[in-house]
Amino acid sequence: MIYELRVYRVVQGRMADLLARFEHQTLRIMVRRGFLQAAFWTTIVGRSEQLTYLLAWQSLAQRQEQRAAFESDAEWLAIRKSTEEDDTLIFDIESPLLRSTNFSAAK
Repeated sequence: MIYELRVYRVVQGRMADLLARFEHQTLRIMVRRGFLQAAFWTTIVGRSEQLTYLLAWQSLAQRQEQRAAFESDAEWLAIRKSTEEDDTLIFDIESPLLRSTNFSAAK
């Protein structure tokens, strides 16, 4: 398995909008596109306007194929456009791809 840790630095005052978009719209498309999400977090100590989530992939090829399909999905593009008409929600994204060590509980 390959894990993708997505860290979104959210525009101040837009966290509720981003969380609502994920909960009511984005997750449905991610599931339809075959994404396997492990967890979502908001930060309670540290940078408060940050959303972090973890995705699991069978391979880099699977990730590339499914991310490309998601990024070009007509429904996703329409949702993103409508939810960012006034201003963007995210000003920075960090997305390292991780591989488990041989002593990790996550394989």
